[in-house]
Amino acid sequence: MLRQYELVERVRSYDPDVDEALINRAYVFSVQKHGSQKRASGDPYFSHPIEVAGLMTDLRLGQETIVTALLHDTVEDTLTTVEEIEDLFGKEIAQMVDGVTKLSRIEAQTDDERAAENLRKFLLAMSNDLRVLLVKLADRLHNMRTLHHIKKPEKRQRIAKETMEIYAPLAERIGMYEYMREMQLLAFEQLEPNGYATIVERLELIKQGGAEPVELISKELGLCISEKQIRATVSGREKHPYSIWRKMAERHVTFEDMTDIIAFRIITDNVEDCYRALGAIHSNWKMIPGRFKDYISTPKRNGYRSLHTAIIFGESMQVEIQIRSEEMHRQSEFGLAAHWAYKQHDATPDGQAGWIRDLLEILDNAKDAEELLEHTRMAMYQDRIFAFTPKGVLHQLPRGATALDFAYAVHTDLGDQAVAARINRRTAPLRSGLKNGDIVEILKSEGSTPQPSSLNFVVTGKARAAIRRSVRHKEREEIGAVGRMLYDQICEQLPGKIGKKAMTAAMERLDIPTEEDLMHAIGAHKITDEALMEALVPGSTAEDKRPHDWPRPNHALTIRGLTPGLAYELGQCCHPVPGDRIVGLRRENSPVEVHAIDCMTLANGVDADWVDLSWDPRAIGATARLRSTLQNKPGTLAELTAILGHHMANIINLRLVQREEPFHVFEIDLEVKDVQHLMQIISAIRASDASVETERI
Repeated sequence: MLRQYELVERVRSYDPDVDEALINRAYVFSVQKHGSQKRASGDPYFSHPIEVAGLMTDLRLGQETIVTALLHDTVEDTLTTVEEIEDLFGKEIAQMVDGVTKLSRIEAQTDDERAAENLRKFLLAMSNDLRVLLVKLADRLHNMRTLHHIKKPEKRQRIAKETMEIYAPLAERIGMYEYMREMQLLAFEQLEPNGYATIVERLELIKQGGAEPVELISKELGLCISEKQIRATVSGREKHPYSIWRKMAERHVTFEDMTDIIAFRIITDNVEDCYRALGAIHSNWKMIPGRFKDYISTPKRNGYRSLHTAIIFGESMQVEIQIRSEEMHRQSEFGLAAHWAYKQHDATPDGQAGWIRDLLEILDNAKDAEELLEHTRMAMYQDRIFAFTPKGVLHQLPRGATALDFAYAVHTDLGDQAVAARINRRTAPLRSGLKNGDIVEILKSEGSTPQPSSLNFVVTGKARAAIRRSVRHKEREEIGAVGRMLYDQICEQLPGKIGKKAMTAAMERLDIPTEEDLMHAIGAHKITDEALMEALVPGSTAEDKRPHDWPRPNHALTIRGLTPGLAYELGQCCHPVPGDRIVGLRRENSPVEVHAIDCMTLANGVDADWVDLSWDPRAIGATARLRSTLQNKPGTLAELTAILGHHMANIINLRLVQREEPFHVFEIDLEVKDVQHLMQIISAIRASDASVETERI
């Protein structure tokens, strides 16, 4: 553990003007507040924030970040408040501590909900100050280094999984590859202990095999480059176990079949020497096609720059090589943090971290924890391709992205209104996949809206979140429109005119905040007719004057062929109504199922005794189901509900089941008198211009 003076000396080594008193006060404050608390390892708890502060000095970060690291657990794990930290250390540090604070206080019912809430608050905090992200990553890295001290294997697995799925990708996205690699390795050891042990054992056997391939190849590469008068250093290493494990899974090969477990790095003085070194290597060894990547001319979204290639060394050994300058190397190891001078105060996301804004938009559009985690993992994990607008603006997308993903990457409104694309000047549908270097122009229409079927081919989290948001909004509007029609019908059955005053009073009685919510609740059948009438005009249901030509389904139906008092239920597959030819299915210890004679359940064969049944002449009233295809234009739903109201058919349920522009398909459950009444309704709907096709289910 770093001593107080050692921590100060570390900061002074790169910032002679550091406020030593500020760091000393924070160090003492952290030690005092954590007091006698212990970690799972048995060490004093305050050793953890001190070690995190030490990691921040390795990144040469400023005094505010060092102090935040020292204080980051005080709000959660002690009686300290954010207000107290603001009084003692200032508003900036208090805000950063609040952003980094662990989120164990959040009450969540599942692991996904807990992880999603953690990520949600974390994203909001780091969007304002990226130093929050750097401290949080260092906090997680030190916790992973001490994870083996936790006794419960379930807890170790949960922390390792969260690290692998959220924190390692976040480190990768800001270019902190050293953090990413160590997190992945430590998490892999917990999640796949057998795989980890096996790969480590195989790597040890390679090292003990006699000749040292890393040393041999490094020497050969160094000689090749020096012959071209290029100043460079060459280093090599075996890939770490998780990287090997992942490639084995991706390529479906065994460890023995892996031929590229050794990687080399060549560090030059400048960009020109990078390309000269590449030419020298390709002149001496065969390059493996498809493995060359130029991240210098086209950097990764996190700012990473380097040349990647792979060659055949000797007879069959595949060797991966990275070539970069000193400046690029510093950035590749510590990413965004490498750009920060200790006096820099602009901590808001810049061009390198614009992806955070995409994640925040996903956060706003996600419906629940599962959806949020799904979209953010997609946004952080996948390999990227590069596509351009006609004006040359570069957009990076996951491999497999489509033209619609590109539209949403440019702007959410463009994605919502997109109807087609021009890819390399050729018109193409929005589902068309993109390749590196494509020039994409999006064609839009102001009247266009996202279709649910688009979810079948978009791959980016931002696109999926935006489409789902739009679909939910449109469905809510349509259900609200149905609710408005039903509301007007109910109001006509009440005495007197129902105005805004009565509606406001009804919403208070029903505990519904807005008129829009009320109409949606009526359309979704969350409120019964009787409950709405009673809320609008208290006491109105006691003397319900609505015309009823038949009893409702809560009245007993009369069926011949059954023993009096024997339980039965109407089949939900065919919805028989009085007038249908019916038959019963009798199983042991179950009510008799009543089906229409032409029901597919009977046609498919059933293991039950058949009972010959018929409706009693007094039987009246049952629920039928229709499927109606309507044109998607204003007024069609109103016309449908008007027809049903005219024929005294009460709507029990109405569902939008399919969209195929320009048509919408609805399923409608109705209270009808008998089969003759039902056929009159179907004929009337079919006669309407609003209906394309209507049939009974």
